[in-house]
Amino acid sequence: MKTAVIYNSQTGFTKRYAQWIADAVLADCVELSAAKNKDFSQYDAIVFGGWACGGTISKLAWFKSHIDQWKGKKLIAFCVGASPIESPQVQPALDQNFTDEEKKNVKVFYCPGGFDYEKMPLPSKLMMKVFTKVLKSKKNKSDYEQEMLKMISSSYDISDKKYIEPIIDALKE
Repeated sequence: MKTAVIYNSQTGFTKRYAQWIADAVLADCVELSAAKNKDFSQYDAIVFGGWACGGTISKLAWFKSHIDQWKGKKLIAFCVGASPIESPQVQPALDQNFTDEEKKNVKVFYCPGGFDYEKMPLPSKLMMKVFTKVLKSKKNKSDYEQEMLKMISSSYDISDKKYIEPIIDALKE
């Protein structure tokens, strides 16, 4: 099966997952900026990866705008975020990115990544600094908020190749 893995990455976590997936299934790995000018008609499967920001998948609109023209192909989307995979917020966030109709044609997965403040663009750093400050000042934080504050206070990496296994399995189905 000829497969293309298309990704949009801000700090490198999504790129890492895209490359792991591409290597595992011998797929072409294409950054979104290059994919915009590429013809994907010869591919049997299209995998799209974007990073999470406020519960949405970055640049997902580009992928969704092609779903109709890719009918008959295996379509997979994955999101890389800062939350651990077992976080109760992950599935609802993923679900809000696709309509029920779109979910009939696209399998959606989550891969935990992390934060890399060194690679983060200034606007994102500032946004995270404000968010952290607001969260620190909040009284009576929930356990989830306390854990989130601990995680986002500094860079960390929780990415792992094991999280691509369900994606690889879906490609092999």
